[in-house]
Formats: sequence, structure tokens, C-alpha cells
Amino acid sequence: MSNFNKSDNSLIIFFNGIGVVIAYGMLALSLYMSPDVPLATKGYWGIGILLLTLALVNFVKLRFDERLSEDRITRVEEARNERLLAEYVGGEDDKAA
Repeated sequence: MSNFNKSDNSLIIFFNGIGVVIAYGMLALSLYMSPDVPLATKGYWGIGILLLTLALVNFVKLRFDERLSEDRITRVEEARNERLLAEYVGGEDDKAA
């Protein structure tokens, strides 16, 4: 089941990557082909788009790291609760015997 999800995720990432490359290509072509916009303005727009992309990548990474941290904390708490429950149940058997 895990291998299925892993390959499915890689396929989704691949299609998203292709979409991003096509979007950047079309944007670059539109900036290149626009005759009424001066070169300085085109460069300013290009830099703005690159910085926006960096900000979005950082935002997504931050959210992903936050989710991983929450998952890790949840697993530690579940393991601790399971150990405490096992000790309590095991302690009951020792006292009864």
C-alpha cells in the first residue's frame, strides 16, 4: 500500500513540475513577445515572479515541516500512552498472581 502511495505521489509531483515549467515558459514567452513593455519593466516583472516563487516554495516547505513535527509529536504521545497502558495492565496481572 505504501509503494502505491509513493508512486502516486511521484506521478503527481511530476505532473505539477511539468505544469510549472510550462507556466514559466509561457510567461517568459509573453514577456519576451510583448512589444510595448520596456526591457527594464520586463526584468522587474521577472524578478518579482521569481521572488514570489521562492516565497511560495518556502511557505509550502514550512507547512510541510510543521505537519511532520505534529505527526512526530502525535506518534510519541501515542507510544507513551500505549506504554503506560501496557504497564498498567501488566501491573494488574502481577498483583493478582
